[in-house]
Amino acid sequence: MAETAKTKKVIIPKKHPMPTQDAGERVKNFNEVALGYAIETAVTEAERCIQCKKSPCLAGCPVEVDIPAFIKLMAEKDFAGAIKKLKEKNALPAICGRVCPQESQCEMYCTLGKKHEPVAIGRLERFCADWELEHGVTLPEVVPPNKLKVAIVGSGPAGLTCAADLAKLGYQVTIFEALHVPGGVLMYGIPEFRLPKKVVQTEIDNVRKLGVDIQVDSVVGKLATVDELLNEGFQAVFIGTGAGLPYFMNIPGENFCGVYSANEFLTRTNLMKAYLFPEYDTPIRIGRKVAVVGGGNVAMDSARTALRLGAEESWIVYRRSKEEMPARIEEAEHAEEEGVKFAFLTSPTQIFGNEQGWVERMECLRYELGEPDESGRRRPVPISGSEYIMEVDTVVMAIGQGPNPLVPRTTTGLAVTKKGNIVADLKTGATSKSGVYAGGDIVTGAATVILAMGAGRVAANAIHQYLAGKNT
Repeated sequence: MAETAKTKKVIIPKKHPMPTQDAGERVKNFNEVALGYAIETAVTEAERCIQCKKSPCLAGCPVEVDIPAFIKLMAEKDFAGAIKKLKEKNALPAICGRVCPQESQCEMYCTLGKKHEPVAIGRLERFCADWELEHGVTLPEVVPPNKLKVAIVGSGPAGLTCAADLAKLGYQVTIFEALHVPGGVLMYGIPEFRLPKKVVQTEIDNVRKLGVDIQVDSVVGKLATVDELLNEGFQAVFIGTGAGLPYFMNIPGENFCGVYSANEFLTRTNLMKAYLFPEYDTPIRIGRKVAVVGGGNVAMDSARTALRLGAEESWIVYRRSKEEMPARIEEAEHAEEEGVKFAFLTSPTQIFGNEQGWVERMECLRYELGEPDESGRRRPVPISGSEYIMEVDTVVMAIGQGPNPLVPRTTTGLAVTKKGNIVADLKTGATSKSGVYAGGDIVTGAATVILAMGAGRVAANAIHQYLAGKNT
């Protein structure tokens, strides 16, 4: 045990582990892997916080949650007060507590982490949110309506956060969602075993209760353009359409049956509920051996999903080493526990199929690490003559995704980058078009849920300032 010199408080050096389903059992189902803290564990973990004066953890939270304050309330067993404090800044705490990379954000700055393990901030956030869902949700205060209308394009984390913040300020907010259920990537991209759909929809229902109107099956750019929304009575528009355009390697054989983008693979499984086939009639063909190309969280989700859908083997094929993988350590560890295999320093060069057009093998090339590139990771260098064949039935390309071009292409005067991302001021979300704001992956490229939420908060504040000035 360690002690602080000033208070002689006994400190538990390591954070309390998160209880999980047994790996051998969970790989057979889609139930949530992480089970959450019990009350006693949560309180004891909260007591690890030393309530340091400088509170550096605040700098690591994109939505500016008062972390020490909510943890102090938890240590005092005031869970109602703790969730109220959390929701002053975070409209989706049950989601953030599950999928945010806290280890590289708030927890990375934790003072306790300099000598010991940091406080498990994310796990405490999840506990608070789940406690409220179990005991009844208390909605935050909403100011009287001001009759000003704002349109939100996209109901992912950026759009939901922007909508909730504006609704609390009295604006009449309408979200236009292209798919048949709201939630964006939270619904189509993240598997049930990591983020249950019931949790997402409950959080979205809480946003609705603030007065937000959500219109599904509403494709902005087809149903109406951003320009038409502005001409039809909306005083401002926020674009949060994410990054839903899959990337491929453009290698021979990518058009064979059995080659999926991670977007299609996860959307069919999650949103269209292939994991519940035949109860839901959206089957997805899984062969005996699946190869997932990529090393991020989406790749881990795909590889773990493949096992649950019946694959005998599921491989991560990644052109760098384990140390360079961008996936969360926890997700990679869970994948390994469940039996996912890893082919590091490897990348496919060609996919082969049979006469019926189905994948049956993949040629791979081995790599070694060279000097660091612009990302700071060591650059993979191909090893000449190291090609080999991997027998596979299914290939999932999880190498990233870009912006859907529909909204930028149909909006006049909207500046975009060469990659198609909307150009927006990161401090305000303002675009080149007056009254139009943007944030999240559509601006930055594929990133995290919490960064998208942070962009939604920034834009909501800027829209409020813009409309307040315009209507005074």
